[in-house]
Amino acid sequence: MVRKVNTFKGEGPLKNGIGTYRAGELYGIIKISEANCVGCHTCSGVCPTGAIKGSFGDKHSIDVEKCIVCGQCLLNCPFGAVEQMSFVDMVYEKLKDKKTKVVAIIAPAVRVAIGEEFGAEPGTLTVGRLWAALEKAGFLIYDNNFAADQTILEEGTELLAKVAAHAGLKELPIELWGKKITLHVEEFKKYPLPQFTSCCPAWVRYVEVFYPRLIPYLSSAKSPQQMAGATAKTYGARLWNVRPENIFTVGVMPCTAKIFEASRPEFDSASKYLKKQGMKDVDTVLTTRDLAELLKKMNIDPMKMSEEVSRKPEMFKFYSGGATIFGTSGGVMEAAVRFAFHVLSGQSPQSMSPQWDFDGVRGYTKPVASATIPVPLKEEYQKVFGAKELQIKVCVVNGIGTDGAHLKPIVDEVLTGKSPYHFIEVMNCPGGCINGGGQPVHPLELTLWDQLFYAFSKII
Repeated sequence: MVRKVNTFKGEGPLKNGIGTYRAGELYGIIKISEANCVGCHTCSGVCPTGAIKGSFGDKHSIDVEKCIVCGQCLLNCPFGAVEQMSFVDMVYEKLKDKKTKVVAIIAPAVRVAIGEEFGAEPGTLTVGRLWAALEKAGFLIYDNNFAADQTILEEGTELLAKVAAHAGLKELPIELWGKKITLHVEEFKKYPLPQFTSCCPAWVRYVEVFYPRLIPYLSSAKSPQQMAGATAKTYGARLWNVRPENIFTVGVMPCTAKIFEASRPEFDSASKYLKKQGMKDVDTVLTTRDLAELLKKMNIDPMKMSEEVSRKPEMFKFYSGGATIFGTSGGVMEAAVRFAFHVLSGQSPQSMSPQWDFDGVRGYTKPVASATIPVPLKEEYQKVFGAKELQIKVCVVNGIGTDGAHLKPIVDEVLTGKSPYHFIEVMNCPGGCINGGGQPVHPLELTLWDQLFYAFSKII
């Protein structure tokens, strides 16, 4: 059983910057309804930035300047008082427009949660059913897993380049899919280690607002959603034989912060590449809940569709297992470690092999997980690094924590030059994207005493 979340239509992007927001960005994506708030402080207890205003028993509100749009307050409010900006009607109208090709960019965490909105057991996998439902609704599909593989190639290569540069190298030869490439890495020495992940838009905004000194440590790689948007309107437009300006890209995400990310003005790579002004890489975002609402509006139930998936790779529907695990805390880190292990050792991944299962970087069971991964070096790298294996030290922060509690000790080490790590993954939401602010909301069971207490507090 899931609870319906109240939504509201946005007023559009800001014409002028306000506080921590720039012109073009969406403002106030999450808000608290005074009519439903009882001042129970649950939202304050899960907010990573201290953005919730209001004393216990008083109506609460959100300090939008501090808010990173993660939606944890929305997921945890027992009274459904937290609301979210929605673009369901916009997407519905675009699907009816015969001139427009609407592309759904589907995150991996969505397909294990969307079924709950249609009565399925939590965790029911719906890959084929969801693809079928979206295609019936009129979408073209660009699976976000495909873009996650793109991200690992970018982010993993960037990490290797930085590690090599800081080891004093000017060049690093690598081999991928039988092709030999020489990376000119000397310029990466000016970028500091450890490298932080950049996939989570709530985390990126957290850095910008609260720790701007960390910005140089962030990976330069876009998130999978933004890579997918740019690629869909360039390479995808050619494959689909569609004019880029007639493509409308929709992120289908487990995350409310992705709504904000898509609005950021720097994400206009397709526009620059095609020399067409005013084109956004990702036009709008639907949460998992929003997609369920849209499908119900169109009388489409994915759980009544076939789960059979064609084994033949098709367009943007094929991907690796490393991409799939992006949806859980530690997944980005493990995918990056697999990439580095493959490049440096020369070994190829083996299905179900313990050697390719990096349990130490899986962060969903504790607030912070760290590991040292011994990577055996092939002969040419032994000469380069002067060792038989490279010790890669990594860390996973599983949820920023209330007022940044999980993150602060890690950041303090980095900013004081004491961090032992090469690579750090941060996911704002506990458990990762699977527990994002856009996922189905389950009613919280209150005791009879709680119900009486809050009912009485409303009267007085």
